[in-house]
Amino acid sequence: MTIEQIDMSRLPKHIGIIMDGNRTWAKKRGMDPKLGHKEGAKVLEDIVRYANEIGIKYLTVYAFSTENWNRTKEEVGALMMLLQTYLDDFAKRADTENIKVKMLGDKEALSKGLQKGIEKTIERTKNNTGVVFNIALNYGGRQEIVKAVKEIAEGVQKGDLKIEDISEEMISNHLYTSGQPDPDLIIRTSGQIRTSGFLPWQTIYSEFVFMEKNWPDFTKEDLLEAIKEYQNRTIKKGK
Repeated sequence: MTIEQIDMSRLPKHIGIIMDGNRTWAKKRGMDPKLGHKEGAKVLEDIVRYANEIGIKYLTVYAFSTENWNRTKEEVGALMMLLQTYLDDFAKRADTENIKVKMLGDKEALSKGLQKGIEKTIERTKNNTGVVFNIALNYGGRQEIVKAVKEIAEGVQKGDLKIEDISEEMISNHLYTSGQPDPDLIIRTSGQIRTSGFLPWQTIYSEFVFMEKNWPDFTKEDLLEAIKEYQNRTIKKGK
């Protein structure tokens, strides 16, 4: 698959990726799981750059779910260290990348160092005009909806809102993705055919592409394949 085979006038505005298979990739090679995550981080960097290059407006990746805390302390610790290194490096290169970083998820459970790294990266990249790169970190889809409901309920309790004012738009405005279009395309690697709590409110009309290969094997060509599949489906739907 090459870029010439893609209709550049019909690119999905927002792509979401469930980056699955880092541990499986490492296990197949007799490697420590953290090396799979490290390789996956390299792939992510390439894909974010390429998405920015071809004109994708929003890219959301599932980096760490609320359920991932159930993994071993060693693996969680390695993941957090990798994320902090990744963000620190990203902040340093922000001016040349022109990528705007945002975080989706509850950062309160994260270490102070990681929280500081997130805030620094968001602040450093806030004026960039390229792809908006959403990192879903300590994210849970139901948790996000509960957060939105609580915020709206608080508004009703205070008298700032009436129950009849509550709408789909209002709920969307209280989600982490407030102000962003819903994903047009969701990609999941590793052959798993489920969403694992990824953006449940936002993905009701998304096209899903499931790929057998593990995330560390994902390439730019795979991204183009998924975009081509998306375009083929939307043509059939007359979109």
